[in-house]
Amino acid sequence: MNLDPKSLDELARRLSESLPPGMALLRDELERNFRAVLQSGLARLDLVNRQEFDVQTGVLRRTRERLEQLEQRLAALEGGGRN
Repeated sequence: MNLDPKSLDELARRLSESLPPGMALLRDELERNFRAVLQSGLARLDLVNRQEFDVQTGVLRRTRERLEQLEQRLAALEGGGRN
């Protein structure tokens, strides 16, 4: 999954801004480190992007619809054989 660099930059910036004032000299270095840690940690997760998720949701929806159709056909065939 490709993560939006803007989102990671924003999150790293927010983390660095939350540091105590005495650490202002380290802020840029810590921001870079935050960004690297976030990228590394999120890259290890087995995530999909929104587009992939939406595609798979559609596939699942169509599969369920087809299963329901097949169940109805099977019920009709089983019901017809009993009369």
